[in-house]
Amino acid sequence: MIAQQTDLYPQVVEIATDYLGPASKRFIDRQIVNHLQKEPEELTKEDLSRLIGWIEVVVALLTDDKKLVQEFTGRLEDLAKQKTS
Repeated sequence: MIAQQTDLYPQVVEIATDYLGPASKRFIDRQIVNHLQKEPEELTKEDLSRLIGWIEVVVALLTDDKKLVQEFTGRLEDLAKQKTS
């Protein structure tokens, strides 16, 4: 199970990169540390709901493109729904 948890963080950063470019890792790290009070590598699927909520709020402040915000958070929600093997 530890491997699955450590694989989650890079997947979140990869999705964020499609929307935020090179700033994505720093952005995701800041959200995890400040709002979840944990190190990014400790991110679990149980954390994703709260993380997605914060990402939605912050990205909505950065853009008026609601479709982009929905697409971004939707991809993260799909990641949260994936079964762990």
